[in-house]
Amino acid sequence: MPAETMQRGARTCSFCGTPEADVAKLIAGPGVTICNTCVDLAASIVAEYRPGPTELRMPLWGELTDAAMLDRLPRVAAVAHQVEADLRMWVTELRRRGVTWARIGEALGITRQSAWERFSGEE
Repeated sequence: MPAETMQRGARTCSFCGTPEADVAKLIAGPGVTICNTCVDLAASIVAEYRPGPTELRMPLWGELTDAAMLDRLPRVAAVAHQVEADLRMWVTELRRRGVTWARIGEALGITRQSAWERFSGEE
């Protein structure tokens, strides 16, 4: 779905990119969401799991054409935007609780200054 047609703040599945309106259930976690279809798929993969060496790679990359990948790119960008928005909410809550920029930066593996610059909203 083109990014311009997605409503601002609309949630999508972090795994398949399907909008919340098009799934039966969307489950939210810290920075991610997953739809019932992806939960079912994950459950079937786990059920078939056999110990042994596995290769981690992005599913479907080898099977997708450049055009198909470009078509999915807005979904990836929408998920990145969603994760960034969730991260900002977490940082805002931590600041509301009085947690210092130094502790937030340390948790994110960045400096206090970098955390402030990224999340304070001040120029």
